[in-house]
Amino acid sequence: MNTSLFRALVFSAAATAMSASDPLATALEKGQPTLNIRTRYEDVSQTGLKDATAITLRARLGYTTGKVNGFQGHIDVEHITAYDSDKYNQAGLNPGGAGRAVIADPEDTEINQAYLSYTHEKTTFTAGRQRFVLDNVRFIGDVGWRQNQQTFDAFVVQDQSIDNLKLTYAYLHQINRIFGEDHPAGRWDSDSHLINVNNGGLSFGTLTGYAYLLDFDNATANSTATYGISLDGNRTLTDELKLTYRAEFAQQSDYGSSPLKYDTEYFAISAGLSGAPGSVTLTHETLGSDNGVGFKTPLATLHAFNGWADQFLGTPGDGLRDTSIKLATKLPAKIGLTAVYHHYETVRSNRDLGREWNIVLARPFTPQIKGLIKFADFVSANSSKPDVCKVWVQVEFNL
Repeated sequence: MNTSLFRALVFSAAATAMSASDPLATALEKGQPTLNIRTRYEDVSQTGLKDATAITLRARLGYTTGKVNGFQGHIDVEHITAYDSDKYNQAGLNPGGAGRAVIADPEDTEINQAYLSYTHEKTTFTAGRQRFVLDNVRFIGDVGWRQNQQTFDAFVVQDQSIDNLKLTYAYLHQINRIFGEDHPAGRWDSDSHLINVNNGGLSFGTLTGYAYLLDFDNATANSTATYGISLDGNRTLTDELKLTYRAEFAQQSDYGSSPLKYDTEYFAISAGLSGAPGSVTLTHETLGSDNGVGFKTPLATLHAFNGWADQFLGTPGDGLRDTSIKLATKLPAKIGLTAVYHHYETVRSNRDLGREWNIVLARPFTPQIKGLIKFADFVSANSSKPDVCKVWVQVEFNL
């Protein structure tokens, strides 16, 4: 099914659903507009490249209709502009940014989401371009940190007919990536299936099983079959202290149109303490390798894992071990502080890859406005990676 036909079917279904007498007028009357404005300063210093500075503004305007006879629609349009677009490398899209460090926020205007959903009792069907995340976004995410959100042209079914059990199936027709449609890697043609079963009714936590069968015509090396299971929970130790824990294991191999031949594993475990002063969490994550191919997570919100300097968006051929400790607390004046320390090494050879500090200060100014200052400093242990330092200052408005 080509992209234009897929979109035509989605909007044809929307028109049919709302053409009976006045349901469309009712849906629009009961609808709700949305507005998001996010401005950001980002500065990157990277060994071997000229420094990059991006001052970008993202405006996202949307509308969600009211629900009529179980049907509901949503559309939002996104515009991203830069104050001086040649002060940074927009992932190769701007010749003026050549030789500078990459900041993956290209200027763009696009339909970010446009979908129709139908809900019957406790089952919802959604078709069209949509934001879609699963679990902790380690495998399926929206890359929400970047200015251009990752979305999916997809058909999704979510069912909660059984108490404490959430079943999700998704067919992904196209991946709309953060680089925008003008970039050679901005759109992935997909014939992918996602299955996720989430049981939140267990006394010891939430147990999730999944199968992600990803097949991409124009990104064949990322075609993978991943089967996994995770447990996420907490235990009350005292009136003021909780033990938190998470464990996950997944098996991955080549799939579909992949030209690769490999079979490897993913493993992560974390434990922490949480109370009124804040929390501390220790995490160990291993992305394995086989036949020179590292474990892949092509649809993840990658920035949230393995350091904010984004030096491990792709797993090295020898695999990756990331051991980290995270501290979070509240400072005076409603300021939230989070600090994370990472140590990286390969799986196959135990080779030291480097260390990284991540720090963020965040504060809400009003219910609609929040700001943050964020910092990442990666120091490489060898010539395989550059030293990278990044600083962000951001203000975001939501209506």
